[in-house]
Amino acid sequence: MVSAYAQFSILNYFVLNSPFSILNYLEDWQLDFEWLRVQHYVKDAMRREAMPDLNMVLMLIGIQELGRWKKVFTKEEKQDLMHIGVCSLLTVEGYFEFVGRDADGWPHYRQVRDLPPQSNTFAQEKLLKVNAVRYFSEHLGGDSMVPEPPMEEEGE
Repeated sequence: MVSAYAQFSILNYFVLNSPFSILNYLEDWQLDFEWLRVQHYVKDAMRREAMPDLNMVLMLIGIQELGRWKKVFTKEEKQDLMHIGVCSLLTVEGYFEFVGRDADGWPHYRQVRDLPPQSNTFAQEKLLKVNAVRYFSEHLGGDSMVPEPPMEEEGE
């Protein structure tokens, strides 16, 4: 069995060093399954009845990256937290880079390369969900939620 670290290293190779995106190696059903695992984890951890949507997960990642919690965030703070979540997720793929924190302790990122053109919102959501699954896998430890890319079988 391959360790979670090794699996993540393999993913990093395909995401950062290959002309092919990891999205090409992840079947839709695999992503749906792993995304559902993330949603259940967040729902249970937050003791909620309803499953969180992508925006809620992005906001929670933003809160984690901010490093502090408060009972109520303003609408603007929630938008900023979702932006932090997106930047944090896409840092792994080399689209953003962490540049530091401002005087209030909020993290700031700089875009270092253009995002690939997305044909529709489904493709944008898929990119974020794949990276959210990876984020939770890294931060929760244990088995990687994101499967390895399929390997060619011998004789092909």
